[in-house]
Amino acid sequence: MDLKGKKVVFLGDSITEGVGVSDVSKGYVNLVKEKLGLEEAYNRGISGTRFAHQTAPSEEASFDKDFISRVAELPEDVDLVVVFGGTNDYGHGDAPFGEFTDRTGNTFCGACHVLFESLVNKYYNKKIIIMTPLHRQFENENGKELINYVSMIRKVAEFYSIPVLDMYASSGIQPQLEVIRNAYCPDGLHPNDAGNEIIADKLVKFIKNL
Repeated sequence: MDLKGKKVVFLGDSITEGVGVSDVSKGYVNLVKEKLGLEEAYNRGISGTRFAHQTAPSEEASFDKDFISRVAELPEDVDLVVVFGGTNDYGHGDAPFGEFTDRTGNTFCGACHVLFESLVNKYYNKKIIIMTPLHRQFENENGKELINYVSMIRKVAEFYSIPVLDMYASSGIQPQLEVIRNAYCPDGLHPNDAGNEIIADKLVKFIKNL
């Protein structure tokens, strides 16, 4: 897929917003814009946000601007939509995990359905890419396992026949290993400049092969 001179919108959380990089120009969104020669790269990343609705209000009100509620605000005049999230649903979301059959935003599984279906309805004639969460330093806490969230994202995206870039399986960023954490993800969650280069390169290659 050749996107030179085209427009892409990126819906995400803190990693998309640019937390962890030395400068916003080093974030993967801007790197992808440069590498693909995009006319516009709309960064719609908001730190702390989740796919699913939050039951109890968060200390930071912006954290509760879930992905579902933001679909309506995304620009329509784009050629590609990239969604990169889900790690905060595992990390600090209070919505139940739910079941694949759920179809409301009150569980994580249901939120995946609502989000992906909403995107297809809005961008039925455009390309959509779903990126799975990266590994984290701590992936099995408070009775949750990140892999379950990753697997459900894959499963629901497959149901809607949306291409998935599986960053969990193939990014090469595993911050549980000290050498990798120091090189690419110092805080165990947010990739640094070098980590964002990896994300951008993976995404650009994936886009070109669509």
